[in-house]
Amino acid sequence: MQLKILSVLFLLSAAISLTAYKSSGDASTKQFVVVLDAGHGGHDSGNTGNGYKEKDIALNIVLEIGKILEKSGNIKVIYTRKSDVFIDLWERGAIANRADADLFVSVHCNAHHSDASGTETFVLGLHANQRNLEVAKRENEVIFLEENYKERYAGYDPSSPESFIGLTLMQEEYLDQSIMLASLIQNNFTNKLHRKDRSVKQAGFIVLHQSYMPSVLVETGFLTNKSEGAYLNSKKGQTEMAVSIAEGILTYIKNLSLTTTNSQNPVITQEEVDKAIDETQEKNYEGVTFRVQLAASSRKLDTKPSNFKGLKEVDRKKEDGLYKYYYGETSDYNKIQLMKTFAQEKGYSSCYVVAFKDGKKRKLSEVLKSGDN
Repeated sequence: MQLKILSVLFLLSAAISLTAYKSSGDASTKQFVVVLDAGHGGHDSGNTGNGYKEKDIALNIVLEIGKILEKSGNIKVIYTRKSDVFIDLWERGAIANRADADLFVSVHCNAHHSDASGTETFVLGLHANQRNLEVAKRENEVIFLEENYKERYAGYDPSSPESFIGLTLMQEEYLDQSIMLASLIQNNFTNKLHRKDRSVKQAGFIVLHQSYMPSVLVETGFLTNKSEGAYLNSKKGQTEMAVSIAEGILTYIKNLSLTTTNSQNPVITQEEVDKAIDETQEKNYEGVTFRVQLAASSRKLDTKPSNFKGLKEVDRKKEDGLYKYYYGETSDYNKIQLMKTFAQEKGYSSCYVVAFKDGKKRKLSEVLKSGDN
């Protein structure tokens, strides 16, 4: 599903995040606070496709994410639950709000009556289609297991599309940052784990509505799919999912740090973020340069921004009798994906990422698939 493309441009989103960043006391000593939420728990098993329990798988993934993040040294991890207990949706958001958290990440497993598969990451928003509405309804129906739910969620009906309209209002100012984080996580699932990409989407999840900071809900796959359910129930699958989510969070924080290079009070030091990323890095793209190919033409154009809809960092190369125009240059695949998204917003809807090694163009699929670059 297409979202507000501009909002995933990492520099813009980082700048917005810094504006929303909430300091207390001495900002130079404030840790970056991440709240991790394992969906369901206790008497709420979540979905039980193929006999697996969503509540257990989500908790295992969340605990592993926390271990990775804590290695950075200046990230404070708070869990809505660390054991098999039931936590109200109302309370999950309240935990994050009381902690003055900087991110809220909720982890779940999906289900469907068909053999559907793949990962999808949600930010709060109005449902765009019936499928998104059904996912949100299923997760939100947990409120019926809570005491006094009629008082806490007065007037809210999980089955009513109209009930979703008010959910977006409180989170609207954080939507850009939420989409950025969701995109980073989804990119890792797709390009590092080669899971089926169901994309970043918007839907009306109560648990996201209750938190007043950038927030995402991750559906790690379908337990109702035989092979995907077995993967998610395995130690290997849970570890790989945790690493991908943690790296997405760390890259998000790293992008924030890029905007505070000259600040006396950075959100978190580059060294701290790099330490955690290095500990979890699964693929090394050293020696590979990623670029966004904007166009190929027989015309030789000056690469000034006015000729490329305001885009800077545009370069021209003559290849096979044509002039090819490239935007950006980085070894960071997440960054180039965000630059591609920005170029698409500018009007280059057919642009795509290409990879170079030793000055020669390589097949992107081979570069991403191989771990020995």
